[in-house]
Amino acid sequence: MNKIFLLVLLCCLCCFKSRAQPLRIAVAANAQFVIKKLQTDFKNKTGIETEVIIGSSGKLAAQIKNSAPYDLFLSADMQFAEMLFKQGFGMHKPKEYASGSLIICSSSNINLNNWKQLLHAGAIKKVAIANPKLAPYGAAAAQVLQKYKLWNELQSKLVFGESIAQVNTYITTGSVPVGFTSEALIHEYSGENKLKWRRMDPKDYEPIRQGVVLLSHSKKGNYKQALAFYNYLSSASAKSIFKQHGYLVP
Repeated sequence: MNKIFLLVLLCCLCCFKSRAQPLRIAVAANAQFVIKKLQTDFKNKTGIETEVIIGSSGKLAAQIKNSAPYDLFLSADMQFAEMLFKQGFGMHKPKEYASGSLIICSSSNINLNNWKQLLHAGAIKKVAIANPKLAPYGAAAAQVLQKYKLWNELQSKLVFGESIAQVNTYITTGSVPVGFTSEALIHEYSGENKLKWRRMDPKDYEPIRQGVVLLSHSKKGNYKQALAFYNYLSSASAKSIFKQHGYLVP
């Protein structure tokens, strides 16, 4: 009887443990601050706990394809989200939750009104951008530089971050004098030095439409919770939070 009781107890503990697993959300690095507000708001409304994993969209997508146990993926573009869905890693068609704005930014006392001339003249020795192959904001920055024929000229000066979060660190610490990043940084930065920045013309790069996909892994226990968060991102409350952090919402 003792053995049977222990077996039943262990089964109950295992079930409880699986149910207690938090909702795991892979989030593109540009949204590393706004996601904290979304987590808090979502928990207040639903009581559902969430755990966030931050990285570049490309690296997170690769992890998902290699069986990373994530329930949702908030990409910095639609391409990675749609690719995962088409390859069978998603349960619902990806949808746009926000779109981003690209800026050039510096923590130094630099006038960025004539940023193209500034970069062309050679006064700036290093320019930070996210890896265009992994980070959509890096791809957008590359498109801008290519349009103004600065891409080849600046190759020896470019400092590539693995994600936009690393680029933001380069900019805010001053280790790189200027960089291309998400406008969301301006709304999230709390450092002593005021950031100098200038918004890039949206016509100079492809729209940064950011997509969410509900992943197949959620079927292993978190599907209902994942679907709740997936739907929450379209709510008026979530849209308001995105707007406060410098994003446009559909």
